[in-house]
Amino acid sequence: MKLLLDECIDRKLAREFPGYEVKTVPQMGWAGIKNGQLLALAESEFDVFITVDRNLSFQQNLPQFNVAVVVLQAPSNRLADLKPLAPAVLAILPTAVKGQAATISK
Repeated sequence: MKLLLDECIDRKLAREFPGYEVKTVPQMGWAGIKNGQLLALAESEFDVFITVDRNLSFQQNLPQFNVAVVVLQAPSNRLADLKPLAPAVLAILPTAVKGQAATISK
């Protein structure tokens, strides 16, 4: 399973997902691309898009994209705040549904 971390997430969070192929938006050369186009790019190469953008599921018609979305809700997008959410992300990945968003918070 391939995971894509949004550009506002510290790339070091990738270490929390052993056994998964994890890339970041900047690593893919997609930095600065708006969400709709980003989701279209992501669906061609990734299974899950992980973001902290709480508005994504309201701004985009997720069922039209063949990629699952995981929204992390933490006090900030600092690694120290996001790391504790990693076990919940790992737990939800096997059942993540493409075209839908799942929200994970503390």
